[in-house]
Amino acid sequence: MTQSLKALSRRSFLLSAGATGIVAGSGLPLPFYARAAERPVFTHGVQSGDVDVSSGMIWGRVDRPSRIFMEYATNESFSNAVKLAPLDALPESDFAVKRLLTELPSDQDIFYRFVAADLSSINTLSEPVTGRFRTAPASKRSVRFAWSGDTAGQGWGIDETGMKTYSTMAKYQPDFFIHSGDTIYADGAMKDEVALSDGSLWKNTVLIDEKRKVAETLAEYRGQWKYNMLDSHVRDFNAVCPTFFQWDDHEVVNNWSASKDLTSDDRYTEKSVALLSARAARAFHEMTPIRYTPAEPGRVYRKIAYGPLVDVFFIDLRSYRGPNHDSMENELSPEARIMGVEQANWLKRELAASKATWKVIACDMPIGVIVWDDSKNRKGAEAIAQGDHGSAKGRELEIADLLRYIKTAGITNTVWLTADVHYTAAHYYNPDKAQFQDFEPFWEFVSGPLHAGTFGPNDLDMTFGPELKFVKGPTAERGQNLPPSMGLQFFGLVDIDGQSEQLTVRLMDRDDNELYKVTLDPVRNA
Repeated sequence: MTQSLKALSRRSFLLSAGATGIVAGSGLPLPFYARAAERPVFTHGVQSGDVDVSSGMIWGRVDRPSRIFMEYATNESFSNAVKLAPLDALPESDFAVKRLLTELPSDQDIFYRFVAADLSSINTLSEPVTGRFRTAPASKRSVRFAWSGDTAGQGWGIDETGMKTYSTMAKYQPDFFIHSGDTIYADGAMKDEVALSDGSLWKNTVLIDEKRKVAETLAEYRGQWKYNMLDSHVRDFNAVCPTFFQWDDHEVVNNWSASKDLTSDDRYTEKSVALLSARAARAFHEMTPIRYTPAEPGRVYRKIAYGPLVDVFFIDLRSYRGPNHDSMENELSPEARIMGVEQANWLKRELAASKATWKVIACDMPIGVIVWDDSKNRKGAEAIAQGDHGSAKGRELEIADLLRYIKTAGITNTVWLTADVHYTAAHYYNPDKAQFQDFEPFWEFVSGPLHAGTFGPNDLDMTFGPELKFVKGPTAERGQNLPPSMGLQFFGLVDIDGQSEQLTVRLMDRDDNELYKVTLDPVRNA
């Protein structure tokens, strides 16, 4: 860890910075230092996200109606701090606030600091909280980032060890982290204890009421997010590494689409998936530092340009899909789509316009991995593949159209990163092995879970010719839904070299073991 990160993590720094500096010039009198119980408290640490060359999002949450004073600087002493207009944290947003910092210098450590003033007693101030991120480079310097998915799933919550994978990732000081979906498990109620197959007990040592049942109300969806941030590994990671969020199904309910029917699910008193997804989406945007898109408030798909070496394209396979069904259409109808017309056209335009060496497509579900909607009876497509190993049909048609476009438009150096299936793998899509062959070869890397049950490995559908280069998941002897304590928790690391522009992917486990590594050479365009 660098000296600056060590300094930032010290409580002495947080306190020596003080609240006085941030409110100087605000018009407030000198702060009144009340007893701790009477002062506003930042309840879940800080977060940053969606950072590019000149901007980045920051986020915090307090325990009461408060006025949040914010400033940022390029040094940890805040000697050159830029003070921002305050924001009010009110019950309507569950006391969470976030904002976009703009006009930042490129390739620069940015330190940010919040102080809360109690709106009922405006001179009563919280202790300051701080975080940091680094803006993207304007020149070709090396870039490192991590990705994974699946946090607090299948009833495996915060035990005595906690969500250790986050601390393991932090050791590598990534420029940013892509959370590839299933960021929470709103449909996964937790118990205090779970009996394990070896006779021992898993104990959720931290548990809140919102996690003891499935989420239905807005408050319960918000609670899912607040629970994850009670883990010290998560909070420490959030304070020093920006997270770029996308979502999948468990932010709402398992395998949700227009065909999801909760009529016979006794866990839910609210049976409308449309209403549940609306509440879940609001909580997702309130509780994460994702950017706001004025053209479509609530949109998840977007591009983040992280300097000349990499553009990241976040796609959303959940919000615009047709109903889950057998996915065997021969024509690309609305029912067959998984991206939707507008998103698919946006992705084509943005890929074609990209000048970055590498185009990373962050996808919440893998392309060729078979994920059944009805896993017990192995029926219905939940992801893209429907398992017939033939020509492109159903949702595969939209992917085939995209892959054909990438080839025809001469778009090079695309890499797909994904999660969802709760094991780690490397797939090389080879048109020579495929039923649909009108595309250039590409790699897809799968990671996760971060802190959830381990499953798989799943079968591959051969429509796009995936070659399995590496896989690690549960053995048949160990079974499915293994707890995090079994060690099969995974993340990926991507390094792009500033000189050679080579991209290296490493698949890692939570105990910091390197499981697989491959280096890709960029195609040089004439």
